[in-house]
Parts: sequence; structure tokens; C-alpha cells
Amino acid sequence: MDNLIMSSATVGIVISLLAYEIGLAAQRKWKLALLNPLLISIAIVIAFLVVFHVDYESYNMSAKYLSYLLTPATVSLAIPLYLQLDLLKKNIGAIFGGVISGVIASLGTVLVMSIVFGLSHKEYVTMLPKSITTAIGMGISEELGGYVTISVAVIIITGVLGNMFAEYICKLFRIKSPISRGLAIGTASHAVGTARAMELGEVEGAMSSLAIVVCGLCTVIGASIFSYLW
Repeated sequence: MDNLIMSSATVGIVISLLAYEIGLAAQRKWKLALLNPLLISIAIVIAFLVVFHVDYESYNMSAKYLSYLLTPATVSLAIPLYLQLDLLKKNIGAIFGGVISGVIASLGTVLVMSIVFGLSHKEYVTMLPKSITTAIGMGISEELGGYVTISVAVIIITGVLGNMFAEYICKLFRIKSPISRGLAIGTASHAVGTARAMELGEVEGAMSSLAIVVCGLCTVIGASIFSYLW
């Protein structure tokens, strides 16, 4: 099986897409937030690699073309934002203030937890880009000297958790404004969370899309500053 995947440019892609489709089918049938398609597909792919003794590098070489779609997929999130441009203009101060506050809170939380758990500097900077899209987070982690592969895993986990629990957290804290909900989800859980925000409404999806961009830019600057604090 390992040789088959290494010799094929599509087997890894097929396995990934099938695993995701299984996750989508499970979510449609039982309609539970815990049955997140991305989380299920990750579990299925891991199980496949373990059962058939497939080396991760072999799988990655065969599925790497999916990664090339990350950037255009993120850019396409500008479409719902454009459709809500008037709303953005009316609330621009509150929007940017909220996103910047979220970025500082994210970086500050990583700093505090790193101090509490005694993480090394390399481990610390690995966690800093946890709440931004993978395309940007990988670059930040590499630039700061972190473990890029772990950064990717942390970013995905953050996004999946945001996708699963964002709606419940908004209800818990009685956040009812569509703008506030969208900004909170996008700032905390990037593109994966934004997928959930779009299900909640057009405004939530647009604001979450905006938060991804602003959060990414602010984190590039903020992570560089915070990297000197531990």
C-alpha cells in the first residue's frame, strides 16, 4: 500500500476526499456538532495510515495538491464580505477594534499558558499562530523558528473546536449580534470556524471572513512582538 501511494499522484487525494465525504454524511444524518466532517476525516485518515502501515510522508506526497487550494479557498471568502460592504463601512471602528482585541487575547493566552506549563521558546512560538488560517500560520511559525508541522496541527484543532462549539459559546455568553458573532468566530477559529459562521447567516459569514484577513495581518505583527516575551 505504501508503494502504491508513493507511485500515485492521486491516491492520497482520493482517500482524503472520501474520508471527508463520510464525515459530511455522518453530520447530515445525526446533525450533531461533535460530528465535525474535518475531525472525522482526520480520524479516518489516521486510522487508514496506521492499519495499512503507510508512511505519512508517502501519503503527504500524494495528497499535497489539496494544500495548493488553501490560498484560493481563503481568498474566495472575500465574496460574502463584498456583499456586506455597506454594513462593514457603518461598523468599521467596532469591527477592527474587536478583531485586534481578539488577536491580543489569543497571543496573550498562549504566552500565559506557555509560562504556566514551562514550554520552551520554540514550543511557544509554535503555538502563537494557532488562530489564523494555515496558509499564513505556517509562514509565521517557520519565520519564528517553531515546529511548522505542529503549528499546522494546532491551527486545525483550533478551527475544528471553533466550528464545533462557536454557536454554543455565543449562546452561553448571550452574544446575539450577527456582527459580533461573526467577528468572534473568525478571529478565534479562522476559515474552519468561518464555515460554521456562514451556516449561521450571511452577516456572520461576511464578518468572519473579514476577521480572517485582519486577524492574519495583525498576528503577523503581533506574533513577532510576542516572540520576544518568552
